[in-house]
Amino acid sequence: MVASLDDCSAIQLPALQQDKGLNHLTLSVSNLDVSIEFYCDLLGFQGEVCWNTGAYLSYGNCWLCLSLGKAKPSQDYTHFAFTYDSAVMLSVKQKEAFKAVRQWQSNSSEGDSLYIEDPDGHKLELHSGSLASRLDSLKVKPYDGLEWLN
Repeated sequence: MVASLDDCSAIQLPALQQDKGLNHLTLSVSNLDVSIEFYCDLLGFQGEVCWNTGAYLSYGNCWLCLSLGKAKPSQDYTHFAFTYDSAVMLSVKQKEAFKAVRQWQSNSSEGDSLYIEDPDGHKLELHSGSLASRLDSLKVKPYDGLEWLN
């Protein structure tokens, strides 16, 4: 049986699971050293461990796994957003290495955002807002057809 959008009780998680979130993100990369340098030196991730075919990095509570392989980045709007303070985004943009970074979109939404690609073309967003700030902005300027689900 498929639950309708009006029947949110059919899809709610048990109370014990509601405090869980994203565990980790794994990206295939074609050159491990270049990707580690990009994420650590340019974006400020912390290198934790690396091995012949991968690395674990961290940024705040985000665990990022880089896995050596054939990278096939998304060709649509799919992207990965990381929380960054606006001042930190400015310092990233001022680094010499940033000159070689491709920006895939200009910001047009709430909060400061920087839309960039990693060395393999994975789309990233450095964003200074939160879900709460985005929802607040939708109260002022709602998307076409917006419906509040709770």
